[in-house]
Amino acid sequence: MKLVELHAQAMDLAVDVVDRVRAEQLDRPSPCADWTLGRLLEHCVGQHQGFAAAARGAGPDLALFADAELGADPAADFRRTGADLVAAFRAGAADERALWLPEIRDGGPFPFHLAVGFHLVDTLVHAWDVAAALGGALGGADALVAAVDRDDALADALLTVTEAVPDTPEARAPGRAFRPGLQPADGAGRFARALALLGRDPAWQA
Repeated sequence: MKLVELHAQAMDLAVDVVDRVRAEQLDRPSPCADWTLGRLLEHCVGQHQGFAAAARGAGPDLALFADAELGADPAADFRRTGADLVAAFRAGAADERALWLPEIRDGGPFPFHLAVGFHLVDTLVHAWDVAAALGGALGGADALVAAVDRDDALADALLTVTEAVPDTPEARAPGRAFRPGLQPADGAGRFARALALLGRDPAWQA
């Protein structure tokens, strides 16, 4: 249950970032290769819906994880589907059912806590992607990193799951979720280390 609540904290931080997005900014580049900010949010909302369906017992249906079509208010779409996912995880924690995640490795089923950890990492890293795409003080990337690093439980969960992500040519090939890992800078905090290990440059700018 503790991990579920850490995931809820991560979602709250992500919502705070995405609430700053305006429709005219959706064409901005993002740290995700070849993805605009709009494409990134389509992916995030689709993942919210897919993980929520999996937490409620859906089988290995790849279509459930498809990128979502955004409405007139993309931030509202992110907030609504994020809240639904948090509720689905909280309900699923009662029996810790395994989740089918057809985009990951062999599709599962994955132990409940592992699936929640996967999405916790996705939530924080993509929140940083959005903040970096918005840029500067508007995006609040530095504030997001600082907020996570101040919370030992959240930062430790992020880094622990990140360090378990395979960094092999097959796992980090083009089209995969993450690029080959980078060497974290000396003295880097836990969030910056996690970003580097997942192939993100913490100093990325559009």
